[in-house]
Amino acid sequence: MTTDAPPRWDRKMQQRLAHGEAAALGELYDRFPSLVHGLAHRILDDEAGADRVTREVFSHVWEHPEEYDPRQGPLRSWIAGLARRHAVSRLRRTHDDGERSAAEIEEKVRAASAAARADYIVTSMPAPLRAALDLAYFRRLDYRQTAARLGVTEDEARRRLRLGLQLLSTAHDAPRAVSPPGGEAAVR
Repeated sequence: MTTDAPPRWDRKMQQRLAHGEAAALGELYDRFPSLVHGLAHRILDDEAGADRVTREVFSHVWEHPEEYDPRQGPLRSWIAGLARRHAVSRLRRTHDDGERSAAEIEEKVRAASAAARADYIVTSMPAPLRAALDLAYFRRLDYRQTAARLGVTEDEARRRLRLGLQLLSTAHDAPRAVSPPGGEAAVR
């Protein structure tokens, strides 16, 4: 696979959607439902609300494929942005009664966005790094045990853990801008 394969796939998918190809929407839904639903659920903490946001996002993609610009980034990122905007909008509408402050909502969105980025980073990192992190952090093995389990040197195990953690640390480095209360129009 070439390095430009994902953008080419993204452009082709957008063209198929723009031509009204229902199979393209099916492929997109097969590829990204957990991304959309997971992010919406983290923001809303509500299964039914996350289901509604998922339907809204894929409906929006179907109705407005021209809004996606491949030059601005991957289709996955655009879809994640839609999910975030729809979920934030729903969260704000459900909490307009003052139950939560704007700062509380913003913090919830920030945490959900960071968690979604972390999930994406972990699932897209090379398998050797992911395996090392799994052994060290989820199974609580030290780097020597991790090296033995992976069949690599201790130096290699430390290198994989360090690289995996460096990648994972970028989940919190992304911009954290959230539109101000009442600024939903800017979010859309």
